[in-house]
Amino acid sequence: MPFTIAIDGPAAAGKGTISKAVAAHFGFAHLDTGLLYRAVGRRVLDGAPPVDAARSLRPEDLEADSLRTPEVARAASRVAALAGVRAALLGFQRTFARREGGAVLDGRDIGTVICPEAEAKLFVTARPEVRADRRYLELKGKGLEVTREQVIADMRERDARDAGRSQSPLRPAPDAMVLDTSGLDLGQAVVEAIRLIGPVRG
Repeated sequence: MPFTIAIDGPAAAGKGTISKAVAAHFGFAHLDTGLLYRAVGRRVLDGAPPVDAARSLRPEDLEADSLRTPEVARAASRVAALAGVRAALLGFQRTFARREGGAVLDGRDIGTVICPEAEAKLFVTARPEVRADRRYLELKGKGLEVTREQVIADMRERDARDAGRSQSPLRPAPDAMVLDTSGLDLGQAVVEAIRLIGPVRG
């Protein structure tokens, strides 16, 4: 029986890790929709037109090791603001969401645009400075040469672009439960997410 959990939020709030854990807890399939836009962004950096890149996206494109760089993140944010790209990826996401056995999708417009009828909606957020520190430590841990100031600037730019775009701006759905992870470690955030979703799941 289909059951959709929509998890949205800004960069480095913890929604990706929380979504994977929630999916594992309930035995649902998981889709990180941000990877769709990162994969399109990667192909655009390689010279493909954005809409063509979205329409011809293949499942194996989501597995590339190069999708987690700051350069690709910036490209993903730019292509995500294009109506043609979002339209090209809409059907894929909605089909995944209603698969038998349940699905968890995380992104920035799952509860508002992709799956407004989702049975459970969660908006994961954290203070900007907390998110910037998390992303900085993540990138440094991967051996990337970045400064904290650069990460903060990139995050502010991305937040502004995500919230201000005309197509599917980042915002909580009216009926979403809000989870602020600023003062929580990963384990605590996962426990709280499952506690919030549990009564809806039944």
